[in-house]
Amino acid sequence: MRVGAVIITMGNRPDELRALLDSVAKQDGDRVEVVVVGNGSPVPDVPEGVRTVELPENLGIPGGRNVGIETFGPSGRDVDILLFLDDDGLLAHHDTAELCRQAFAADPELGIISFRIADPDTGVTQRRHVPRLRAADPMRSSRVTTFLGGANAVRTQVFAEVGGLPDEFFYAHEETDLAWRALDAGWMIDYRSDMVLFHPTTAPSRHAVYHRMVARNRVWLARRNLPAPLVPVYLGVWMLLTLLRRPSRSALKAWFGGFREGWTTPCGPRRPMRWRTVWRLTRLGRPPVI
Repeated sequence: MRVGAVIITMGNRPDELRALLDSVAKQDGDRVEVVVVGNGSPVPDVPEGVRTVELPENLGIPGGRNVGIETFGPSGRDVDILLFLDDDGLLAHHDTAELCRQAFAADPELGIISFRIADPDTGVTQRRHVPRLRAADPMRSSRVTTFLGGANAVRTQVFAEVGGLPDEFFYAHEETDLAWRALDAGWMIDYRSDMVLFHPTTAPSRHAVYHRMVARNRVWLARRNLPAPLVPVYLGVWMLLTLLRRPSRSALKAWFGGFREGWTTPCGPRRPMRWRTVWRLTRLGRPPVI
């Protein structure tokens, strides 16, 4: 199976980007074709054979990745599998691309694989990087209902069937939006602990827009994808969880501002999932109310 890789960059981590590209080049099997998308910035020097696209403005994470997908033809059809990798990450092993080929070839229903993210110094995987509710054991592989945006592999047929990432989200929850649409179309998602991306331990709140975007996009996610009776339940649960985490006053203000924005601004096309998909999510351990 033909494998490509999409990496978006702001151009501010040239050394980390070069190390990541070197780790991709060392993958076993056929060569992985790579495109680096400069998201509103020039692309640093890259090895020969790596394609580059420089966007005049920052389109956000989903917008930049969508440009990378289309670089491989409509919906990425020039390859069978696309890896999406953060530019400050590093593939820990040489067999990751080959394991992806084997996994997708063996399971025709498998649409997305979420890699394990581990700190390069400690080897620790943060709980938030295990895409399921029972996240205590990051070494346990399983079926899941979402995936990690900067460390994953997607069968390009998924994009052809359900579309790409939601451009308008810019940052936060774009993976879950795609995951829900893929699951509704009959695809499955696996979390694989043996496919590892080294990435420094960070807090998502380091981004200035974090609290506003998380709240706004949570509302958009529900409005776009959930059956009408579940929308208030899902958002009510997440409001309660947010309050229980006792964020700072400024963070809470930004969160409620984003929550309001999610209701008052266009969220894109609404395609509510079928109730059998709700049941599938529930059987996989994460009903779409949390």
